[in-house]
Amino acid sequence: MIVLVALVIAVVLKTFLVQVFVIPSGSMEPTLQVGDRVVVDKLTPWFGSEPERGEVVVFKDPGGWLENDHKPAADGSVLHKAASVFSAVGLLPSDDERDLIKRVIGVAGDTVECCDAQGRLSVNGTPLDEPYIAPGNVPSRITFKVTVPQGRLWVMGDHRDLSADSRYHMGNPGAGTVPVANVVGRAFVVAWPPSHFGQLGVPNSLSAVPVQVAGSSAVGPIPAEPPLVIGVLGVLPVVVGRWRVHRRVGPTAD
Repeated sequence: MIVLVALVIAVVLKTFLVQVFVIPSGSMEPTLQVGDRVVVDKLTPWFGSEPERGEVVVFKDPGGWLENDHKPAADGSVLHKAASVFSAVGLLPSDDERDLIKRVIGVAGDTVECCDAQGRLSVNGTPLDEPYIAPGNVPSRITFKVTVPQGRLWVMGDHRDLSADSRYHMGNPGAGTVPVANVVGRAFVVAWPPSHFGQLGVPNSLSAVPVQVAGSSAVGPIPAEPPLVIGVLGVLPVVVGRWRVHRRVGPTAD
């Protein structure tokens, strides 16, 4: 009975409240390291909340972003059924998971462009200060100018030289933008390992950008990128413990 109740709670949490994802690549370094566990808020989208500039979001593959050579599980029937149950509650990755994680740079109506005379990325004509990008990376080695359509997002990884983000998919349907409907939720905290524990805040340079409209362009080849891996129960004690400490200590500054 205890196991059954735990499984039901895990399914409810994964479906409606929070979900934990394991970072499989360096495309979001230094913000997120390979192997980090991030907690994703899946609740607020149910109330109509949409992603904002600067947020780190998990989203379903819009089509063609991930490698197509997906290998089905070769387990026996009994093991395969058991793995399916664990996948459903988030204890194992699912065979058909096609999720990615990136930072939102532009929302509907924004004009995102790179690069200006100083080599900076700009949104609606406002150059961005981007302290979150990986050391040694420039804002973009690809020049582009796009206008984000209604109901879509322009996303980029913090490790610009390794991230197969919107820039590399401008030849796909949607011209590199991601449908808001594909967003699973916002990653708001790194829960594991303890040395990386911390909130994922929104940079001021992105949150203060004004709204505007403009045009679009094209880019080059797509580096391969693995999907995220899911997990739920293993990290819950860490999250709950941190919440209790937060309640005792009071609010902290980002």
